[in-house]
Amino acid sequence: MGFETLDVTRDGRGVMSLQLDLPEKRNALSAQMLAELTQFAQEVSADTGVRAVVLSGKGDLFCAGGDLTWMMAQIKADRQTRMREARKLAEMLGALNTMRAPLIGKIHGSAFGGAVGMASVCDVVIAVEGTKFGFTETRLGIIPATIGPYVLARMGEGRARQVFMSARVFDAREAQGLGLVKSVVSADQIEAAVEAEVAPYLAVAPGAVGRAKALARMLGPRIDDAVIDATIVALADAWESEEAIEGIAAFLEKRKASWA
Repeated sequence: MGFETLDVTRDGRGVMSLQLDLPEKRNALSAQMLAELTQFAQEVSADTGVRAVVLSGKGDLFCAGGDLTWMMAQIKADRQTRMREARKLAEMLGALNTMRAPLIGKIHGSAFGGAVGMASVCDVVIAVEGTKFGFTETRLGIIPATIGPYVLARMGEGRARQVFMSARVFDAREAQGLGLVKSVVSADQIEAAVEAEVAPYLAVAPGAVGRAKALARMLGPRIDDAVIDATIVALADAWESEEAIEGIAAFLEKRKASWA
C-alpha cells in the first residue's frame, strides 16, 4: 500500500496501523485523503490476514474535519460538483464502515465535522482525556449530512440530537456518555488501552469476525444507497441556502455570522 496522505504499517500479528499523515494541515480531509482511505478499506477487506486496524492521526490532533482548500472549491462549485465531492466522503465512510477487519479508533486532540463521522464508523473508540469533538457544520450554515447516518447509528437519535445541530464543542467524557467513545484515558495509557482492544481479535477466527461485523451492520439502522443519496441531496440543498452563503463568507472574513 503506497499512500501520500496516510502512514500505513503492519506488524507480525496482522495488526495494521492507519495514521492520517498530514499533521501540517491538521490531518484535514482532502479529496486525496478521502480517496486513499477508501482504497485502504477496500484493500484490507480483501486481505484475510489482517486481524485488526488501529486508526489514529499524527501530530497534535486526530483530524480537523474538511480541508480548507476543499471547502473553498465547494464555494465556487455548481450543484453537481458539490454532490460529487460529498459522495467521496460518503463512500469513504461507507468503505470503512463495512471493512471486514475491526476498526479501533485512537483519538487525541480534537475531532471535528467529518472526523466525528470517522469515529462513528470505528467499532470502538479510545480517546485521550481532554480530546474535543464537535459537529461544527451549522456554524457555516450547512449541515452534517453525509456523516449523519453513521453518527445516528453510533449514538442513537436521542443522544445525537444533544450535539448534532448546535455546533457545541464537547469533550471526551461527554462523548463517552453519548456513546461515541468507549474509554477515556490519559495520554500515557492510550497505547495499553488500544492494545487491550486489539488482543481479543488475535484469538478468534478472522473470517467469523468479518461475518459477525457484517451481520451487526445488517441488523443495525439502514444505511443503503437511498439513504446516502438523500444525505448528499440534503447537503447540496444546504450549500445553496442564504445561510451557507453568509456563514462561509463570515468564516473566510474572520467575522461573526449575521445570526451570531
